[in-house]
Amino acid sequence: MCERIVIAFWRRQPEQGLLHHSDHGSQYASQDYRKHLGMMKMQQSMSRKGNCWDNAPTECFFRSLKYEQFRTKEAAKLSIIDYLAFYNGVRTHSILNDQTPLEFEQDFYRKPG
Repeated sequence: MCERIVIAFWRRQPEQGLLHHSDHGSQYASQDYRKHLGMMKMQQSMSRKGNCWDNAPTECFFRSLKYEQFRTKEAAKLSIIDYLAFYNGVRTHSILNDQTPLEFEQDFYRKPG
């Protein structure tokens, strides 16, 4: 199981039934991976085979990383962290009523369920 997913799970402690979306990569289809998702009570969702539009934004992000020239792994990590901080904390999204993803999430958890 990817260490980042486990860390994120334990930090956020989401409710049961969280949807985990991935492509059809062998690592995501493996019994071990699916077993871990089950232990965390996460529901697995996979892209349709051959449908690139399901993961288009993520694929675009990773494609751009492949062509970026970083001097060190540390420089790559810092660049990614900077981008994610901007994307989630600064850049507003019209689909989220012109809020950042962080603002939208905070509002969601403030509202009585």
